[in-house]
Amino acid sequence: MDILLTPYAGSILGPIAKAIGWIMNLIYMGMSAIGITNVGVSIILLTIVIYIILFPLTYRQQKFSKLSQKMQPELRAVQDKYKNKKDQASMQAMNAETQLVYQKYGISPMGSCLQLLIQMPILFALYRVFYNIPAYITNIKDQFSALVDGITGTSGFQDTMATVVTDFKISTLTKVDWAAESGSTLTNHIVDALYKLPSTAWDSASDNALLSYFPDLGDSISNTYSNIKGFNYFVGLNISDSPLAIIKNAFSTGVYWVAIIALLFPILSYLTQVLNIKLTPQTNAGDQTAQTMKTMNVMMPLMSLVFCFTLPVGLGIYWIAGALVRSVQQYFLNKHFDKIDLESIIEKNKEKVAKKKEKQGLYQDQIRRAAAIKTRSIDAKASMNVDSDDAALENALNIKSNAKAGSLASKANMVKNYNEKNSRK
Repeated sequence: MDILLTPYAGSILGPIAKAIGWIMNLIYMGMSAIGITNVGVSIILLTIVIYIILFPLTYRQQKFSKLSQKMQPELRAVQDKYKNKKDQASMQAMNAETQLVYQKYGISPMGSCLQLLIQMPILFALYRVFYNIPAYITNIKDQFSALVDGITGTSGFQDTMATVVTDFKISTLTKVDWAAESGSTLTNHIVDALYKLPSTAWDSASDNALLSYFPDLGDSISNTYSNIKGFNYFVGLNISDSPLAIIKNAFSTGVYWVAIIALLFPILSYLTQVLNIKLTPQTNAGDQTAQTMKTMNVMMPLMSLVFCFTLPVGLGIYWIAGALVRSVQQYFLNKHFDKIDLESIIEKNKEKVAKKKEKQGLYQDQIRRAAAIKTRSIDAKASMNVDSDDAALENALNIKSNAKAGSLASKANMVKNYNEKNSRK
């Protein structure tokens, strides 16, 4: 069974969540040292730190976009050249020429996807961290200690906690067998459940408040809620609540200004995403790609709007802060790339490609030379063998023809001459 209070243990997102949680804990401790103990402020600072870390990737992605704008006419020319050719040879030729264009401009076809592939796991890991803040910020976990001790000292608290989880629909918890748990595992589940309680659970005026479940723990509940309002509220909203839940509660209690603030979070998330897209250079790709990008540019802000209604306010803070940080980065990057000499970058890339091809050509030439030398050496050896055999035969014949009279060789010559004469008759 998962213990949700402990850091998320997934093989991919787990290490990322731990790293983010570690950074966030440092930020929170640093802010606490100057008297600021607020998770919302820590999320904003964490967002800035993350985007500073990701800036080199952002720069590369923007450089890719600018160079893509320059190379699109050449890519379209290659596509038009092979437009009606579907045979394998033509397709291979088109792919080869397309690759040459990318090499000329010094970019990878996957360059625009790299940043997204890195950002998505970070976003999912942040979701884990924001949903379970006490697991990553030790000072916040300590704020629940007194109340947890009071709850575990109450007779029948296991059944009571099971009822609290059911009544307040804390669906983020895995099914917990409260009667079977004990020790730190049990206290971890209690802290996890308490942190995820909506603001209505802490309001003593509510009929269904936490006090009605634990009537003897009024002081502990009040002190804990006071601490929560200090670290877990941002502009009057509990960052563990979703804006939708806050709006519903605000209308039921008549506190409409809270509903307005909660409504602003999804709206601001949408608007900041749109602003970021407006500032980001768009590639003049082919019709199908351009249509896909146009659809994504419409859908992504709308998805942010919907998600921010149903997910915790903390994640909405991250999205809004992230979009604002990206917009600021994008503004200055646009200024930078407007001044940069793209033609010189392209020329340098051409030189790199030429050198690369030259090295490849030299290597291939070396192979050809080596093969030729080996072949020539074999032919030369064969020729040497033939020449040496001919010379040996000629030498033997000379010795034989000049044999001394009376020798075995001279008698053999006489037999040979006799046979040659008879064969001509």
